[in-house]
Amino acid sequence: MPQRRLIKEPLSDSTDNMDASAMTVLGIDFGTSNTAAGWLRDGQAELIPLEDGSETLPTAVFLDFANRRTLYGRAAAEAMMDGLDGRFMRALKSVLGTPLAREKRQFLNERLTLIEVIARFLTEIKNRAESSTKQSFIHALSGRPVRFHSSDDARDAQALVDLTDAYQLAGFEGVSFLAEPEAAALAVNGEGINLIVDIGGGTSDFTVCRTEGGETELLGSYGIRLGGTDFDRMLSLGHVMPLFGHGAEIGSEFGSETHTAPNALFNDLASWEKIAFLYGDKTLREVRRWEKLAPAPRPFHRLGDVLEMHLGHDVAYAVEAGKIAANTASEALIDLGVVEKGLNAPLSHAELQMALWESGSQIAEGAKMCLAGSGIAPDAVDRVVFVGGSSLLGLVQQQLRAVCPQAEMEVSEVFTAVVHGLAIAAGETNGHDSGSCQKSS
Repeated sequence: MPQRRLIKEPLSDSTDNMDASAMTVLGIDFGTSNTAAGWLRDGQAELIPLEDGSETLPTAVFLDFANRRTLYGRAAAEAMMDGLDGRFMRALKSVLGTPLAREKRQFLNERLTLIEVIARFLTEIKNRAESSTKQSFIHALSGRPVRFHSSDDARDAQALVDLTDAYQLAGFEGVSFLAEPEAAALAVNGEGINLIVDIGGGTSDFTVCRTEGGETELLGSYGIRLGGTDFDRMLSLGHVMPLFGHGAEIGSEFGSETHTAPNALFNDLASWEKIAFLYGDKTLREVRRWEKLAPAPRPFHRLGDVLEMHLGHDVAYAVEAGKIAANTASEALIDLGVVEKGLNAPLSHAELQMALWESGSQIAEGAKMCLAGSGIAPDAVDRVVFVGGSSLLGLVQQQLRAVCPQAEMEVSEVFTAVVHGLAIAAGETNGHDSGSCQKSS
């Protein structure tokens, strides 16, 4: 079994000086789209099943209004798909560092911030992990993006404060953080110089490391706020929202002048983290007014139906499914039959490539910045290792192949590599000899 040991201080943030003398640390990969947990048991990294034996849990919450309960993960998604009366939330990690995170909102019979909602999700992770392992976890080692917000230092710092508060509210006495691609570096195989490319739901992160004789030396990390949910938003705005009136004209109450429908509603409807807050009588009345005034009312009628029947997340899931299909097929469809029978938006592989090409270029530039900051030339990279679900996009791999043409391209355990590394690092935090932290086969 190959060993992994950090021989250079990780580029991470610690918010608590943990007493490593007598504690078991839970590694948590709290992701935009999926969450996973793991720990080190008897020197072996072990992932903890969080739902029906699965090693990952969708980062999703459903507030069931009828039964006054909160559902998590796949149960939350199924409740939304089944049309239960309630509020569905996904991509909550994306609100960290923004004013939205600390706004009080009405949830069931309580007024809560989204930080408190995230805390309850993390409490559920803690409880499930403890139930599965029969251990008590009062300390956590959490993955974090290299940058929550790549262009705003203040917001980036606030995001870490927000997430720390959420962990504390969840009942953890201490929490430390490790950059997600640095955690993944502990879990991947292969000697030499590796470039870890972690494309998740909300961020793209990069780490350069050198592995020799089972020891992993971290050379540098870099990150940008761009991920799978951004890809979904771009595809939705370009291929789906026009079917709901994006870019269409609305007539005037008096006279013959027209104006283009405001962009804000469509941007929010295309953004996973904002959909849940669009449903309300005021917004619906305004859309129904657009429908009456529009020269072509049908798209606005569909938009009104989406808002009235709370179908925004159904549309977002359809876009995500279309993206996945078009990644490997020459022709695909975004199936919008949930809104209107027979409604769909064609999405070819070529259109997918075109829509996301600029995003791929930004990811490639991020990799170059990481290499430059690490003092490593692109042709010196032995292996580019892809982790994170969005790294499966052929466009991403194509762009990185152009950056490091001499390197071997390897797809790792895209959904669990980060938490695997966190489990190893959590064991080190727990006072184990880091040299004994082995990657389980």
